[in-house]
Amino acid sequence: MSPRVTPATTTELSRVQLLAELPGERLALLAGRMRREKIAAGSAVVREGEPGERFYAVLSGLLAVSQDALGPRRLLRPGDSFGEVALAMDVPRTASVRAMTPCVVASCDRETFDEFVRPLLADEG
Repeated sequence: MSPRVTPATTTELSRVQLLAELPGERLALLAGRMRREKIAAGSAVVREGEPGERFYAVLSGLLAVSQDALGPRRLLRPGDSFGEVALAMDVPRTASVRAMTPCVVASCDRETFDEFVRPLLADEG
């Protein structure tokens, strides 16, 4: 089996700040629908202005967030997530994210995001 289609584990996702409040059973269901992906240092994960189709959780490594107009914005570390703005608001990507070190992320499609993650964002507001 290729590492690209390996699902994330419940333990990994429980360390992601946004997802940590999901009950164990929901987290396990989400984990089965999120795929792990290895990202090489220097590779772009998402690019500002592109359509947003996936939500990402950082499992390992360090990624840099930047915006064309504002330059570097912040660093993402294990436990952080990104990609929710484009999916939640149905807008193009609002920033670019590039791997600074070799990284592992877990991602899900829009349907999975809407089912599991979007309700968490509503709770925050």
